[in-house]
Amino acid sequence: MTEKTYNGWTNYATWRVKLELFDDYRVYDSELMLDVYALSDHLKDMAEVYIEDTSSEGLAREYALAFIADVNWREIATHMIADHNEVKA
Repeated sequence: MTEKTYNGWTNYATWRVKLELFDDYRVYDSELMLDVYALSDHLKDMAEVYIEDTSSEGLAREYALAFIADVNWREIATHMIADHNEVKA
């Protein structure tokens, strides 16, 4: 079986989305009131809105939306919460 992880993340899509869309994003205290599943849904929604707001309808948008379907949103949310807690400590 081949290794599917990428730079310590679940896969390339997860690593790339975290790097490109959320690397400098800081979780707000109001977002921390969400559990990790709700925060992961929130991040996914943010990414979808970003794609829709910055692209026109067509093949490129569909590829971008298909790409983020492979993202492990829960992993990103977990890391963001951990980073937030580390900064506050």
